[in-house]
Amino acid sequence: QVQLVESGGGLVQPGGSLRLTCIASGSTAAIYGMAWYRQAPGKQRELVALITIDSRTNYGDSVKGRFTISRNNARNRWYLQMNTLKPEDTAVYYCNAQGHRDYWGQGTQVTVSS
Repeated sequence: QVQLVESGGGLVQPGGSLRLTCIASGSTAAIYGMAWYRQAPGKQRELVALITIDSRTNYGDSVKGRFTISRNNARNRWYLQMNTLKPEDTAVYYCNAQGHRDYWGQGTQVTVSS
């Protein structure tokens, strides 16, 4: 089992920045992929960014060039640096780990508003 806890969400003005952190515990050695997803009200959950154990990354089209995913070497922490935030980035952001199965955090709210 893997447990995930997100932190770092909040309210930010358009153009601002936030950094989300995901901390994993439990059977983290089995994790081979780490990701962030988001879900806005009335919309489906979508991939924001992912990073593999060999540090390959992939981003959703709407965040390319603005968001950066990174992780530590122990694969028990990963981050999402979000710059130039827009109101349409407002959503609940979920930490995700791929291992024996998919694991999810409880989500952290990000609100971009003036």
